Amino acid sequence: MTEKSWIEEKYKDIEYNLKTIREEIAKAAALSGRSEKDIDFMAVTKTVDEMFINHAIDCGITLIGENKVQEMLRKKPNLHLDGVRKNLIGHLQSNKASQIVGEVDMIESVDSLKIAREISKQALKKGIVQDVLVEVNIGREESKTGIMPECVEDLLGQMGECTGLRVCGLMAIPPICDNTTELCKFFENMYNMYVDIGSKKLDNVYMNVLSMGMSGDFSEAIRSGANHIRVGSKIFGPRIY
Repeated sequence: MTEKSWIEEKYKDIEYNLKTIREEIAKAAALSGRSEKDIDFMAVTKTVDEMFINHAIDCGITLIGENKVQEMLRKKPNLHLDGVRKNLIGHLQSNKASQIVGEVDMIESVDSLKIAREISKQALKKGIVQDVLVEVNIGREESKTGIMPECVEDLLGQMGECTGLRVCGLMAIPPICDNTTELCKFFENMYNMYVDIGSKKLDNVYMNVLSMGMSGDFSEAIRSGANHIRVGSKIFGPRIY
């Protein structure tokens, strides 16, 4: 197979995958009493070549997510980003905050007051307000980042003083589960937390986004209340490192 025919085949795969995913989103949204228009569908572009990201954008993707600051900044000039939002979804170290604040529409991985204050500080320097999500370690896994569930409300209360950022909601990645019932319990716990915090009208906290669900479990996440999903390998195929 020539390189040209391989690229054309990859484009067709992306088109088919996006069509299939959108059908699954619509079905899951309907089961939760919503429309597919209520679900923010992010294409996770970690390790994906710019030509394939651009093809997904040409096929209607309007939200992309990158895990690493340097990868986002390297790819950004080569992407067709008119009308496309860009989020950082990976863990952010405080020494990288100055590089990424203002370069993305949202940082989805805030899990400490230290990083929240640094994001706010850098945003104020640039004269902007940076949208963020708070990442919750819903499965209490030592191997994952995110704040423990019982500490979320205290962190949000302190983040109310960070005038350079705006908390738009919560993000979580549940543990690998043996069955759908167990998985959905984690999603439901996140949804209940999201609704409960939203009802408290905390300063500078707007519970508009519940980000959960990836390639293998986005349908379950949507049925459990997610309105923002992150799909990578199901669009682009297995990652090449």
